Formats: sequence, structure tokens, C-alpha cells
Amino acid sequence: SCVLGIDLGTTSVKAALVTGTERGLAVAQSCSRETQAHTDSLEAGPQGMEQDVQRIIRALNECLAALPQQQLQRVTHIGISGQMHGVVFWKSDKGCRWSECGTGPAFEPQFTSHLVTWQDGRCSPTFLSSLPLPQSHVSLASGFGCATIYWYLKKSPDFLKAYDAAATIQDYVVAMLCDLRKPLMSVQNAASWGYFNSRSKSWNTDILEKSSFPVHLLPEVGDPGSIAGRTTRAWHGIPKGVKVGIALGDFQCSVYSCLTERTDAVLNISTSAQLTISMPPGFQPPETPDPSSAVTYFPYFSGDYLAVAASLNGGNVLAAFVGMVAQWTEELGLQVQESAIYTRIIQAALAQNHSELSVHPTIFGERHLPEQLGSVTNIGASELSLGRVTRAVCRGIIQNLCSMFPVQHLTDTGVRRILGSGSALARNEVLRQEVERTFPFPVVYGKEVDAAVGAAMVM
Repeated sequence: SCVLGIDLGTTSVKAALVTGTERGLAVAQSCSRETQAHTDSLEAGPQGMEQDVQRIIRALNECLAALPQQQLQRVTHIGISGQMHGVVFWKSDKGCRWSECGTGPAFEPQFTSHLVTWQDGRCSPTFLSSLPLPQSHVSLASGFGCATIYWYLKKSPDFLKAYDAAATIQDYVVAMLCDLRKPLMSVQNAASWGYFNSRSKSWNTDILEKSSFPVHLLPEVGDPGSIAGRTTRAWHGIPKGVKVGIALGDFQCSVYSCLTERTDAVLNISTSAQLTISMPPGFQPPETPDPSSAVTYFPYFSGDYLAVAASLNGGNVLAAFVGMVAQWTEELGLQVQESAIYTRIIQAALAQNHSELSVHPTIFGERHLPEQLGSVTNIGASELSLGRVTRAVCRGIIQNLCSMFPVQHLTDTGVRRILGSGSALARNEVLRQEVERTFPFPVVYGKEVDAAVGAAMVM
């Protein structure tokens, strides 16, 4: 038998078939596809960050169509994770349309909105401060599902009248597969929306109702690792009646796929960046958050929590830097592929062991300091080579994370080793060098952090 793990990420979709072997679980097959789902936000303008749900599901269908039919027919469970915080709206009786494709029945979105993602910036600090105070251990931020719903309630109330269901993109997929009339959401995803009390596992309905929030849009909530339902149809060769797990947070599944020792910290740098440790059994986060704290507590599995410094600035900073160089090059009348620029700047930085330049790379802000953007200081004439600037940008990304979760804090909680993971860290030797300079722990790379595999392992 096989377990199918699916991850609906910020830029790509991945599907993995996991089987049991004598040595434990193994990935039999996997497939990933870029979603290329970014789309303009008509209501929020340049501050909005939205994705086309049609394109996300198209990428998911392409992934499943590429997996061996013979193995898909042996799937007994499906585990699904995805990008947290975001919200997609749909009409519960018209959320999708099923049709036959080359590999069997598949669904495509029908009466759905765009996905407003975790990167959405439409909720300004002023707007957030106008909202009622949540009864939650998590500070509210732009991009959180409940904050986005409040924004529509106040700025575009007619938009909400067209829909009667809302959830994360991964909850939407589970609802379509199991034909759920009301979406079901794990504690992990609910906590990422704001206005959710993790201790009582309930929404702040009293607080929300007093401010006319459309509480009918809030999903039911269940424990991570529980079963949401069964597939009501065959799907790309996967049999009807297969158990589908309640959708999980991609971050928790990524950690689950690699974290085996409580003395390990996981450093993941892909689009964004996270430094994570597992809290001791029985730990409970404070009842009210410290808005200035860079460390937040994510519900994990079996009632445990992860302490996370979740930075909004990771590989996306390097992507923005490469994009800037490409734009300058184009303005000078030359054409260079961004992939070629990335390779060259890393080579140039490797040739520069040190840079006095100081880059504070928070160009996307941080949730605990939303208005603090990036800066460059200590600019000397000898520091302006491409290699030195690139070196300083990479060092800045790591030092920003370290400032959020200081070395002393890691040492005090018993950390003995760092597991380095993520696409940006894997392809960038300069970043790895700066990790090893910054943290006084052994760093182990090659621990494959994979949310799709983690979602399968949970099942």
C-alpha cells in the first residue's frame, strides 16, 4: 500500500508516494510543478498578494497525472499540507466541477475566489490596530485569514456575500475530495488565521460577533493527524473511499519530515526563512502574545508546540537582488538570464571571504516589526564589488534570523545541532558558510525537509 502526500506551497505543488520498507518509510515516487499562480489584486492593488486557484489545482492535477497509475491505485491514505495563513472563498455547493481526464476523474475549481496568501500586505498596521484584540497566543498580522476577512468586511462587503465557505487552499482541496459541506481545518491552520484559542481549540466567536465578523465563514476545527473524510470519487486512479487527513500546515509537515531529536534545531531557508526548535512536552504558550517578540509558537502534533523565528526575508531577498541586477543590466541595453546572474553572483561572493558592508535585508518587513525595512550601512569604496555586496546580503539574511532567535536562547533550550534545509540553502554555498560562521553548533545539511513527505508520514 502507499500513502500520498501533497504540499500546496507558495510557488509550487508537490506530490509524493510514500511506502513502508524494512528500513522504515521511503519515497517511491514524487513530482513537483511550479504553479505560476501569482495574479494581480483588483481590490487591494500593489499591496495585495493573490494567487489563481485554477492554476494551483492545474499544477496539482499535472503532478498526479505524472505519477505511476499502478501505484496510485494502491493508495490507502492521503495527507495534505499547504501554505498557512492564506484564505480562499467558495460557494459550498459549487466549489468545483468534476470531469474525466486522461488519468481518470479530476476536479477543477468552479465558484471560487483568488487565494489571498500569507504574503498579502493589504492590512496596514493602522488597519490592524482598529480590529478587536484577539484572545490568542498569536499576534495578528496582514496575510492572516481573519484579518483578510475583516478587510473585505470593511472595504468590500459585497465581495463576501457571494460566498458561504472559506479556508486555506489545502483545506479547500480536502473539502472537494471529501465533499464536505463545511470545511474542516486543523488546529495548525486555525492558529495561523488569528482569533483562535489553541488551548480551548476554539474560535474567538464572542469577540468576532460583536464586530459583525461573518462567523459563518469560519471552518470547523479538528486535531492534526485526524481523518477529515474519505474520497467520494476516484481521483487520478486513486480509489474512491480512501481516507483523507485533515489538512496540515506546510511548516509543521516540513519539520516533521526531518526532526527526530529534541536537541536539534531546524534552519530552513526557501522563499522565507525559519529557525525552529521543539518545545518540551506539556509546554503551553502564554495566553497573550508579546507583539514585539520575534519568536512565535506553532501548534505541532500531539499537543506539542514548536518555537519558531519565522522571518519573511529569506530566498526572496536574493531573488529580489538578482531581479535588481537583471533590471539594471537590461537598462544598460544587455540581456542576461536571471539564472545566469544567480550563478555568477554566488561565484563572485565565494571569491570574497569577507565584506565590511552591513546589509540589513528586511525588505519585506517582519511580522514583529512590519514598518522596519531594509538598509545598507558601512559603505566604503572598496566594498562595492558584486562579490562583496552578495556576501553581505547572504550574511545579513542569516544575522537577521539570529537576531530573532539568539544563540544564547538556543543554547539555554538545549540545542546541540542545526539541521540545515530548504532550496535557498541547498543551492547557495555562501549562505551555508555564513550559517557556520554565525552559529556555534555543528550544522548538518542534506536532511531533506519535505512538507509533502511529512504530510504522508503523519498519516
